[in-house]
Amino acid sequence: MHINHRLEVDLGDRSYPIYIGTELLGSGEIIKQHIHGRSALIVSNSTVAPLYLDAVQQVLDNAEIRRDEIILKDGEQYKTMASVESIIDLLLTRRHDRRTTLIALGGGVIGDIAGFAASIYQRGVNFIQVPTTLLSQVDSSVGGKTGVNHPLGKNMIGAFFQPQCVIADINTLNTLPARELSAGLAEVIKYGLICDAEFFKWLEDNMADLLKLDQDLLAQAVMVSCQDKAKVVEQDEREAGLRAILNLGHSFGHAIETVKGYGNWLHGEAVAAGMVMAIDLSIREGWIDEDVRQRTVALLQQAGLPVRPPEDISTGQYLETMSIDKKAVDGKINLVLLRAIGDAFVTADYNHDKLLQTLAP
Repeated sequence: MHINHRLEVDLGDRSYPIYIGTELLGSGEIIKQHIHGRSALIVSNSTVAPLYLDAVQQVLDNAEIRRDEIILKDGEQYKTMASVESIIDLLLTRRHDRRTTLIALGGGVIGDIAGFAASIYQRGVNFIQVPTTLLSQVDSSVGGKTGVNHPLGKNMIGAFFQPQCVIADINTLNTLPARELSAGLAEVIKYGLICDAEFFKWLEDNMADLLKLDQDLLAQAVMVSCQDKAKVVEQDEREAGLRAILNLGHSFGHAIETVKGYGNWLHGEAVAAGMVMAIDLSIREGWIDEDVRQRTVALLQQAGLPVRPPEDISTGQYLETMSIDKKAVDGKINLVLLRAIGDAFVTADYNHDKLLQTLAP
C-alpha cells in the first residue's frame, strides 16, 4: 500500500478523508478504521466485481466484519429506484442494523446508487466510497451527491449524504477501458476551466502521459481535482450558490444524456460537448474570446472526447429537458459560463436568442 496523497473534506462533523494512492484495496488499514459496526454490504456491478470484489471481501473477513454483497448490472440505465430497492431488500432480509456500512465498489453509478440507499436506509447508515473509474475518483465520489435518474431527467431523485471516506486506488485505472478513461478526463479538464487555470495548463503539458496511465501523474491529477472540488464543496455543501460552478457543461450534457438515452453517451462525453457549448455561449455574449474555445477543444480532442453535440437533438428538445434540470429556478435556466479559463460563474442573465444560436443543430 502506498498513499500518495491524503486530503480532508472539511464539513465540520461530516468531514472525511480522501485517500489517493496505489494498492489501497488490498490493505485493510483504511477500510477497517472507517467501519464502526460489525456488518457491511458491498455494492458493486458485474464489470467491477470480478476484478476487485475478492480484495474487499478479504479485508472484511480479516477484520471479522460480517459481510454481504450485491452485484448490480453495469450501466447508467440501471441507475434507478429499482436498483436502490434491491439494495434495501437485501439489507432488510439479512437484518442489517443502523450500524452497518455500505461499501460502494465501482464507478459513479454504483457510488450514487449505494450512497442514496445508505442515506435512506433506517434514515441513514454509513457508507464508504471506493471509486474504480477516473470520473468517480475525481468527481462523483466526492461531495456527497447521491441519487438516481428518472426517465424525464438525470439525477432528479437523490440526497446530499457524505461518505465516511473515499479510497481512490489509482491501480484500478489500469483496467479501465480507454473510452471510460477519456470520460473521466472530461471532469478533470472541467476543474481547470472553472477554477484552476494553472491546472489547465498542467493538463495541456501532461495529457499525453496521462493517457499512457502514468501512475504518479494520474495520482496528481486526481489529487488536484479532489482538492479543487473540496474547496468548493466546503463553501457550499448543498449547492445554494457557488457549488453550481461544478456543473460547467452539465445542463447541456444532461440534456444530451436524457434525450439520447442513458448510457449511449457516457456522462463525461456529454459533459465535454456541453462545456464547448457553454464556451460558445460565453463567446457570443462577449465574455471570453475565441482562444479559450481553441485551447479547450484541442485539449478535449487530445483526451479522446467529443467536442460537438449529437446533430439529431432539436433546440426544442434541449429547452424542454434543460427547463426541468435542477439548475432551473423559477422558470429560468441557470447556466455555468466563463469569464476566462479558471473563472466560471452561474447566471440566468444571458441573451435567450444567443442561447438558441448555441443550441441550433
